[in-house]
Amino acid sequence: MERSYASRSSGELSNAASGGGRPVRVIPLRHPPGFGSVSSSSSPPWWRAAVGRARGMGPVEWAEAALPCVAWMQKYRWKEDLRADLAAGITVGVMLVPQAMSYAKLAGLHPIYGLYTGFVPLFVYAIFGSSRQLAVGPVALVSLLVSNVLGGIVNSSSELYTELAILLAFMVGILECSMGLLRLGWLIRFISHSVISGFTTASAIVIGLSQIKYFLGYNVTRSSKIIPLIESIIAGADQFSWPPFVMGSAFLAVLLIMKNLGKSNKRLHFLRASGPLTAVVLGTIFVKIFHPPAISVVGEIPQGLPKFSIPRGFEHVLSLTPTAVLITGVAILESVGIAKALAAKNGYELDSNKELFGLGIANICGSFFSAYPATGSFSRSAVNHESGAKTGLSGIIMGIIIGSALLFMTPLFSDIPQCALAAIVISAVTGLVDYEEAIFLWGIDKKDFFLWAITFITTLVFGIEIGVLVGVGFSLAFVIHESANPHIAVLGRLPGTTVYRNTLQYPEAYTYNGIVVVRIDAPIYFANISYIKDRLREYELNLPNSNRGLDVGRVYFVILEMSPVTYIDSSAVQALKDLHQEYKARHIQIAIANPNQQVHLLLSRSGILDLIGAAWCFVRVHDAVQVCLQHVQNASSSALKLASQASGDSADSISTSKEEQQRIKQDGFFKNLWKAKNGNADSGAEVQPLLRQNLV
Repeated sequence: MERSYASRSSGELSNAASGGGRPVRVIPLRHPPGFGSVSSSSSPPWWRAAVGRARGMGPVEWAEAALPCVAWMQKYRWKEDLRADLAAGITVGVMLVPQAMSYAKLAGLHPIYGLYTGFVPLFVYAIFGSSRQLAVGPVALVSLLVSNVLGGIVNSSSELYTELAILLAFMVGILECSMGLLRLGWLIRFISHSVISGFTTASAIVIGLSQIKYFLGYNVTRSSKIIPLIESIIAGADQFSWPPFVMGSAFLAVLLIMKNLGKSNKRLHFLRASGPLTAVVLGTIFVKIFHPPAISVVGEIPQGLPKFSIPRGFEHVLSLTPTAVLITGVAILESVGIAKALAAKNGYELDSNKELFGLGIANICGSFFSAYPATGSFSRSAVNHESGAKTGLSGIIMGIIIGSALLFMTPLFSDIPQCALAAIVISAVTGLVDYEEAIFLWGIDKKDFFLWAITFITTLVFGIEIGVLVGVGFSLAFVIHESANPHIAVLGRLPGTTVYRNTLQYPEAYTYNGIVVVRIDAPIYFANISYIKDRLREYELNLPNSNRGLDVGRVYFVILEMSPVTYIDSSAVQALKDLHQEYKARHIQIAIANPNQQVHLLLSRSGILDLIGAAWCFVRVHDAVQVCLQHVQNASSSALKLASQASGDSADSISTSKEEQQRIKQDGFFKNLWKAKNGNADSGAEVQPLLRQNLV
């Protein structure tokens, strides 16, 4: 009657494995649940689990799932939270009014569309967004992307330009909602932080140069490439005007001083938020008093709230799709990253997929009220958090302030100097220039520095789209390379322990002649199995230096430590079968140590354990090494006897060479080794341990 390996006692296992000599006690490796059954897993399918969770949800849970605002509304503390939310909402709202107009100008739109973008999306996000501190609205990077793509399709002064910007908000909203519902937010993880940093740094420089025209007093070519911008700035140098340059530089200095004071001193944090408003108010007062002809102003701004209208220009959807995808990526990277950081600081959990869905709904609804793409702002979100915002009510307060500005204050905005708005944009993007990251990466990881540099340079020279594609392409290439060339380590036993570690990291670790312990630090699948096989053959040919045991001259056992292997596919299964056959032809035995449940189950069902032998699958590396040592020890002892007999029989013959004696010795070793592994060794043979008891 056949007995499974898991049912054997450890004593039976040691005798069967060792074939005699000092007993080796090992821990039996139990077969995982479902071994031998047809189903691939004991757990129910994902859809059945989802249905089960849905059935167990009550009305409140359903309300929270559909409207994340319900979660904070139930626990709202009116006395404590209302005051904090009011203060934060008013602070950021005052900051948003001038910023919104500045970013709309950067996008090539009339300033009123910046205010529209900071109106409806804020109310919608407060209801559907899961972050309680994220400040949504127009941002510099998205504005640059809008300007870059639409400038290549139509002139910014035409009505179609505005229609396409609004259509872009609708498309971005659809993409964000789709990714949130399909739970695809994880896709963005493949983009390295180095790529993001290089991209935002280059974009910040391009944004700053594109706004410099309001300081210089003459037009500069609209471009997302640095070379045309610099050429245009140099070509128009003869039209330089001092008044806007002096005024713009003064405003920029004021903004930077107030920003730095607000960051460095918590008591003065209000200065950071009031900086943009200060520049706008001072500039407007100066223009109204002195009426300088050389200073260009915003001009008339329509009064009133945006009207409902359906987005138009759907015939341009295909040409706008790449930019919509790019803006969606920026939203995930910037908004979701900021939202998660703020959630961690404020002690609540945030689902990135729900966050994406909330941003998508905000953009879809905003597109019906003349908004261009909105996303979370790093600077405004930081101010919102520092001002003490507790819930999404602070976002509603911001929306009310923007609505009040649209209803009552737009006549005052007509005399705002263009250079003041440009100074606000430049001040905002200075925080995106992350040169410190480049210095850090150079000292830590040259590969990540290369990613940062290649993304930074290509974005500056070839434009935003090319820069992103190149950066993401290299980022994915590095991911694929690391996956296809996993780290593989030769392990040795740390002295005085049963712990096995990388011999390169711990040179003092014990290694044994004839035995190689290999740890594969990655899943094994079709992309990396060839590399793994090549490395195993390399260990066989180039024998690792061993410091324990008899010198047997070659490898007889390869122990695979599989605890880091989380997954193995069918291609790897077939490759392991081929490797077993190759090893068997060369009298090498594979042993497997500590596979996880999924890997063990797959190895069992694929027949690999039957090929290798269930007795060669172990819980611990140490158990595998002990059993292999017994085999090497028994076979070596028998081989030495054979060699001595051959030497005695040929004592009267001087022609028997040392090489011939060595060959006889190795042949005897092979035969006895495989007899021992097949359980045919003399079970009564008493041999001395290969190592002292306290070293095994």
